[in-house]
Amino acid sequence: MKTLADPQHALADGLDAIRAEFQVPDGFPPAVLAAAAEAAKRQPTDHVDRTNRAFVTLDPATSTDLDQAFAIEAAGADLLLHYAIADVAWFVDDDGVIDREAWTRGETLYLPDRKAGLYPPILAEGAASLLPDGPRPAIVFTVRIDPSGAVALDGVERALIRSRAKLAYATAIDADLPAGFADLATRIQRDERRRGASRVDPPEQEVERVDGALALRFRPRLVAEDRNAALSLATNMAVGQALLAHHTGLFRVMAAPDDAAKLRLRNTAKAFALAWPDAQPLADFTRTLDAAQPRAAAFMLAVRRAGHGASYAPWHDGETPWHAAVAATYAQATAPLRRLADRYVIRAAVAVANGQPVPAVVTAAFDRLPKVIARADATAGRIDRAVIDLAEAIMLRSRVGDSFAAVVTDTDDRGARIQLSDYPIIARVDTTAMPGDALIVRLAAIDMQRRTIEFKRVH
Repeated sequence: MKTLADPQHALADGLDAIRAEFQVPDGFPPAVLAAAAEAAKRQPTDHVDRTNRAFVTLDPATSTDLDQAFAIEAAGADLLLHYAIADVAWFVDDDGVIDREAWTRGETLYLPDRKAGLYPPILAEGAASLLPDGPRPAIVFTVRIDPSGAVALDGVERALIRSRAKLAYATAIDADLPAGFADLATRIQRDERRRGASRVDPPEQEVERVDGALALRFRPRLVAEDRNAALSLATNMAVGQALLAHHTGLFRVMAAPDDAAKLRLRNTAKAFALAWPDAQPLADFTRTLDAAQPRAAAFMLAVRRAGHGASYAPWHDGETPWHAAVAATYAQATAPLRRLADRYVIRAAVAVANGQPVPAVVTAAFDRLPKVIARADATAGRIDRAVIDLAEAIMLRSRVGDSFAAVVTDTDDRGARIQLSDYPIIARVDTTAMPGDALIVRLAAIDMQRRTIEFKRVH
């Protein structure tokens, strides 16, 4: 949803209504903008000089809020990932006006036409962003990856870096990227298979115009995106391990899908005519899917929705925080320009890696952040759902009265939830059909203001 495309502005009218409904901030208060302008002038003084290291960034071509830059070097059979992360804490004072505003937001909110940033653009897209137009302050995590894909945090330092190039997913070639980039990703993916991780990265949904009509489609993920995601995964796992060992931290946790969710996924696979052997674990099955195929892509989205959702948990004595999809202990530290919690995880990692006590303000934040981020995540999720509902309504508005094949994925006291067989659309229908049943449904009505679609069972 973060990059849902709308080149003809077909969604424009509805998007303004969504922004109003969810009270999405439009800009920043003057005091915050003024403080950010002053903070942007700060010169790094606590940073070692690493401008001789060949860092690059890899993001969507239009991105300007660049959280990460990376360099890779060989160390015998191991690879060393030097992962530079924007040093947001250098510009944001604890309990200052920028900090307080960030705590009210929690994270950057994305809609197809624009975003509501966590920090003012002069920082997020300027002084703190790892753009290639000059030295930038950063936190550099050095992560060791052995041939099996196991990771360990070798060091963390505040450093001054200079990105050599702003690379884009769609145009970057192997020659542009550091040697070892593909090998590192392969190692991480190999270790995921060993752990039994069920993490999936489905392609994102886009709205496009085809023969004068709107269509909701999946934008295939590029190889460079998957490889780049492996860098963040390796770093976040290494950070999570280090914080856990030092009895501190804030962790991303998620339970595995329960039996009911797995049954829904079985029925969803049936809806899409995907052959999922009864004895095959979900993680193994998802690795067989080709995300370039629309039905496989839609199933991958269903997998993402199947769990009870990820959340944050601070360290507690006697507990091992666990992320079922990653199949590991995991902390998020690689997107501080877009996620509030990352700024505090980074500060804790700097402290423990250098034998220093974790600042009290950071430890206190770990207890407060789960509720703040849960609220922000919930708002972001509702906005994403509203945008998809809007896109579905626009796409189907000329199809009222038409019939569609569908399969029941699950039922409750409100009827049956159905998955259309030829579209990435989930809806409800009033029927006594059972999970797994194939149906023909008719599109009975669309309410554009409420962004709802109504189906009736035909047979």
